[in-house]
Amino acid sequence: MKKALFALLISAATLGTASAQVEIGLKVSPSLTSLRAASPNGDELNSESAKFSLGGGIIVDYFFGQNYAFSTGLELVGKGGKVSYFDNASKQRYEQKIGLQYLQVPLTVKLFTNDVAEDTKVYFQLGGALGGVIGARVDGEKYYTNPVTTNRTKATKHVIIPDANLRLGAGIERQLGQTTRFLLGVSYHRGLLNIDKYFEDNAGIKDAELKNSEFALDFGIKF
Repeated sequence: MKKALFALLISAATLGTASAQVEIGLKVSPSLTSLRAASPNGDELNSESAKFSLGGGIIVDYFFGQNYAFSTGLELVGKGGKVSYFDNASKQRYEQKIGLQYLQVPLTVKLFTNDVAEDTKVYFQLGGALGGVIGARVDGEKYYTNPVTTNRTKATKHVIIPDANLRLGAGIERQLGQTTRFLLGVSYHRGLLNIDKYFEDNAGIKDAELKNSEFALDFGIKF
């Protein structure tokens, strides 16, 4: 009985491995990114404008059926934007243009339609990503000088390292050869964590909040 059960488990595992299909590719994602800013007293901390960023990385789609897959990989992405803040000590408003670079791992599900045209499918993507800051600049510099106190702080110290986001996307995949596929999509990435580590301590803004947002175009090829 034990031998039969063991043989059944081995057979199921082998069948699952055989039926699963892994597709690997590369992508480039130009995007518009911004920082959602908030403070309890209204306009102490405001989001001013978005910035153009560029990202890319490796795609790994692990198919468990013909039309659905677990999609992951490794991405290097740019985020950030321009914010303004009211300094309580000087009673003046200042701006910061914050540029952040993240290394992140997407954890999503992709759902594919059947062919909507010859060798072309539509996909929908839902999930999130976990990552961390590996580089930062404020006003284009690695160090920021406070205009009131003249204290210098490292740009990477303005934000916490980890971040998590929700991701919603859609696009098309077109078959170019036996195993080659081209993909074109759009995606929205909504940051979940308050990444601020500067404005509350250095500008006197209690409960200051900064969260990432990103709209991206995804161009890729899978092999």
